Amino acid sequence: MVLAISKTINRPIFPFTAIVGQEEMKLALILNVIDPKIGGVMIMGDRGTGKSTTIRAIADLLPEIESVENDLFNSHPYNPDLMSDYVKETLENGQNLSVTKIKVPMIDLPLGATEDRVCGTIDIEKALTEGIKSFEPGLLAKANRGILYVDEVNLLDDHLVDILLDSAASGWNTVEREGISIRHPANFVLVGSGNPEEGELRPQLLDRFGMHAEIRTVKDPELRVKIVDERSQFDQNPENYLDQYSIDQLNLKNQIKNAQQNLKDIVLPYDLRIKISKVCSELDVDGLRGDIVTNRAAKAFAAYRNSSEVTVEDIRNIIVLCLRHRLRKDPLESVDSGSKVQQIFQEVFNENL
Repeated sequence: MVLAISKTINRPIFPFTAIVGQEEMKLALILNVIDPKIGGVMIMGDRGTGKSTTIRAIADLLPEIESVENDLFNSHPYNPDLMSDYVKETLENGQNLSVTKIKVPMIDLPLGATEDRVCGTIDIEKALTEGIKSFEPGLLAKANRGILYVDEVNLLDDHLVDILLDSAASGWNTVEREGISIRHPANFVLVGSGNPEEGELRPQLLDRFGMHAEIRTVKDPELRVKIVDERSQFDQNPENYLDQYSIDQLNLKNQIKNAQQNLKDIVLPYDLRIKISKVCSELDVDGLRGDIVTNRAAKAFAAYRNSSEVTVEDIRNIIVLCLRHRLRKDPLESVDSGSKVQQIFQEVFNENL
């Protein structure tokens, strides 16, 4: 007997608004999807704390995006910075493009992935014999305008991490083989996760993640029971469970969409920018990446609150996420990096605890 399947069956995804606790991780993800230029987020924490579940949930929550139909790179139909060269040439030649709406891509990068699998490959034989540039897209192409998730990124080869961070920062991926070069847009939110017991990322790589969220196993017995109950209800009847959270999901989706649209109009007063840079200076943060990311994150948080101007409270909410992983580690120091950032913030902004 042959079974004919007429349509794709989508596996239900646990709703983002139903996730209990782990506020740091949830906030970092929300701010990065509001402003992908923040530079991604590194999530470090214990095993079994819902890292993968939360990342898949935020991707499922996001509004659909317009894309050129059947395009390998999810090209934006109107923004040249998010188009493949082929789409640009098609438009320049006056040809029309079919536009469709797609879900925001959520791509998993497996730990054993090769450079060719990540970046894509050029068919050298076809190029030499037929004079045709034939390109097989990799994971970076599929992740364009979406989220690229690397679990256990601290176990990934440093060379691959470097490639991911370069592409995330520049928004482009370039593949060169035997004198043949192909480039395509690779504008994505890079999300890495890992367990600190399995080793930290090198400081040079860690610093290039926009934010760093730390998560811990929930200790409160009542909260643990609530988390287990919520998951059990979802597993037993996903459709009914998703219906319960449909209004919360829609409200958050609209809140993120509005924040994305309003982000460009958010004002960050000069005196607050001076104080942000003073905090970075007092903490002896190398370079200016910490200043830039904190400015961006503060604006994204203000947009998320539907405010037109950044406040001190906005900065307080995001500054640890932006700076804790940029501090020089002193093995003899007992104060953790998050507490140190908070302490300097209080001193510079003259805020009471």
